[in-house]
This record gives sequence, C-alpha cells and structure tokens, in this order.
Amino acid sequence: MHPLAIRRQAQLEHRNGSSISSIAVHLDLPYPTVHRWCRNEGAPDSRFTEDRCFRCRATAPTDQLQYAYLLGSYLGDGHLVTSAKVPVLRISCTAAYTDILDQVERAMLATLANRVQRIRQKGCVNLQSYSKHWPCLFPQAGPGKKHDRKIELEPWQRAIVLDHPAAFVQGLFHSDGCRTINRIVKAGRTYEYPRYLFANESADILTLCGWALDLLGVAWRLNRRNSLLDQHVGPKS
Repeated sequence: MHPLAIRRQAQLEHRNGSSISSIAVHLDLPYPTVHRWCRNEGAPDSRFTEDRCFRCRATAPTDQLQYAYLLGSYLGDGHLVTSAKVPVLRISCTAAYTDILDQVERAMLATLANRVQRIRQKGCVNLQSYSKHWPCLFPQAGPGKKHDRKIELEPWQRAIVLDHPAAFVQGLFHSDGCRTINRIVKAGRTYEYPRYLFANESADILTLCGWALDLLGVAWRLNRRNSLLDQHVGPKS
C-alpha cells in the first residue's frame, strides 16, 4: 500500500493541472494506480481511513483540539448516515460564513477524512466525507433525529472535552448558535455587549453545552419557552 502522503501529492498535482502520465513518471508509480487515485478522488476508500482511525488503533486522536471542535459541530448541526454502504458524515453550515466552512473542513481532514466534499444547497453548504470509520468516532449516531434519542459522551470523549472545552463550545455555537449585539439605553447612554445564543432541540445536547460552559467559567442560563403564547400567537410565516 502506498503512503497516504503520496496519494495526496498525486491528487494535488492533478488538481494543479499535471497530467496523470506526468505524475506517474514524477512519482515513479504505475499509471493505473495514479489514474485510479485522481479519477476517483471523491470515492470513499476505507483502506486509508482505517490507518487513521484512532479508535481502531486504540490511541488518542492526533489532534484532540480539532476533534473536540468537530464533535461540537456534529452535535450542533451534523448528521452521520450509517444506513448507507459507506457511512457519510455531513455538517451543515450557512453558506455566508466561509471561515466556518474552512474551519469545519480542516477539522474533518485532521480527524479522519481524506477528502471533504462541499454540497451547495439554497443558503447552506453540506460538508461531507465518506468513511466506514466515522461511526467509531461518533458513537452518538443512530436512526432518527438526535433529540429523539439519548445523547451521552463516551468516557474517552469526555476526557477530550475536559482538555479542550473551548474548542467543543466553539463547534456547538458555530453549527447551531449565533452571536448578537445587545443594546440598552440607560440614563441617555447606549451600551452594547455581545450575547451568545445556542438553540438545539435535544435536552441532552443543551446539558453538554452547559457543562462545557461551566468548565470555561462562563455564566449561562436556559431560555424558557412560552408554550401558552405559542398557542395564541405562534411564529411568523
């Protein structure tokens, strides 16, 4: 098996305009091998992700900070499809936040992915990556919506978040939260301060968010829903 770095180098040269034959000569590789790598770059290939799956290797992730961020992103607005032949991890991001798109992609690549695809939809982008080993890293995956099932972190995941609570919280808020500016007028003067909101239908994920904020020493509170007004007024449409 050729090293993953060689495969990536061949794909990078091909994306930069080099022909498959010239890459094969440059890297001293068989033409069919380079052709398969470059023509099927988006196809899942578990041979390479198996080598990178830290759970299968019984080790810690190479970059725990990036995994903590990706875990928060997945719990916030991610989905792991396990019913397909090869599982696919999808993280939905607002299209306008290009820096967050790049950050999520870096986290996926640093954690397990060989390649991340960007599937554009109206107003959002789904970043997705195929691998048989994503379920190893996100045991919270299951059928249906996350708020319809129990969400708990494994002991090894809790240990990572304990070491990197800021990255975990950042992933949560980047995927399913927002930052606003609160303005109040007092004694004729206007004061401004940032306010962070995290909205998620899962009580378990809200609890995990609160736990991580406690680790950071950040004061927080849950917004109470007014179901009575929902009955009489309801959302705007």
